[in-house]
Amino acid sequence: MTADPTSLPPSLALACSACDRTYEQWTWRCDCGAPLDFAAGPTERPEESLPAEPPTSWGDARGGLWAFERLLPVDRRVSLGEGRTPLVDADDWDAEFKLEYVFPTGSFKDRGATVTLSVADALGVDRVVEDSSGNAGAAIATYAARGGIDAEIYVPASVKPAKRDAIERVGATPVPVEGSREAVTDACLEAVETASEDGAADTWYASHAWNPAFFAGTATFAYEVCAQREWVAPDAVVTPLGHGTLFLGAYRGFRALADAGWIDDVPRMLGAQAAGYAPVADALHGESDAHNDVADGIQIRDPVRETQIHDAIDDTDGDAIAMSAAAVERELDALRSRGFDTEPTCAVAPAALGRYRERGVVAPDDDVVVPLTGSGLKIQ
Repeated sequence: MTADPTSLPPSLALACSACDRTYEQWTWRCDCGAPLDFAAGPTERPEESLPAEPPTSWGDARGGLWAFERLLPVDRRVSLGEGRTPLVDADDWDAEFKLEYVFPTGSFKDRGATVTLSVADALGVDRVVEDSSGNAGAAIATYAARGGIDAEIYVPASVKPAKRDAIERVGATPVPVEGSREAVTDACLEAVETASEDGAADTWYASHAWNPAFFAGTATFAYEVCAQREWVAPDAVVTPLGHGTLFLGAYRGFRALADAGWIDDVPRMLGAQAAGYAPVADALHGESDAHNDVADGIQIRDPVRETQIHDAIDDTDGDAIAMSAAAVERELDALRSRGFDTEPTCAVAPAALGRYRERGVVAPDDDVVVPLTGSGLKIQ
């Protein structure tokens, strides 16, 4: 069976993020070139209205992130029991860390993968393709295997062996591409477009940057944080920022809860980029001469949803800053010395928290949550 070309169910109908066009058949990009989102937001699903207060069952960890199914565009179809990652005190940082690296594949990308592959399964997709520096590819490959769907993952030729092995072990096909991270995306898009021109309807782009299902999945980060804090949102959230997969998903989740009246305010969204790959921070503060090759997971010079990222920053009085390789390496050592075994890209957010405090963006008494996004077991 291939992707159903007939009209989508209302929860999966698509709308352009830049123009007024809507789509009732699945496509990965608007004709104007902009990314698509679901036409109905998480609090606007047509099936039923949201209650005035969160259901008590949403405080039950046994449901994982799918406890929030009412706010997701599809029912649970492809799952490994993911979600409800620990939220722990990090006294040395005067913050709470959410341990996103304890997901089944070792990164927060499982949030997006479980929803994306559930949508693919609902549409009868046989084969997915994705481009990734490692974590998203491993997540898509793993959840595709769980759903019995073939996967082809375009990766940098220099991808860490542990991440390539994770893709291969579950039966997916890695396609190594020489050159920059942008070259990897270009190669994958060429394959998607060629398949479309050839009428290969079974090639479905499961992109963590383009596919709106992935962002619906990462929005569950916000739902979990608020449920774990008894529906009190933090003052600020600091996340790594490449394509904005977690940054933008978290913002959308907090915004949905605020619109539903379940939390009082949306936290300030504060991004942490890698110097030399920091288009959002550069636009806000000017370009840096530094170059950060340590945080390889966010080496994105042209984020697909950069306009939406800036909108989220504007809406929350947020910010984005670029961090050097040296700052990330120091923070990585500090994290590991306190028992947080993370990969280097993960360290960019707690490093940025220190910089935000120095600049007065985060006040001494602000309540801050920082996700630790990837496991240190994946860097070999």
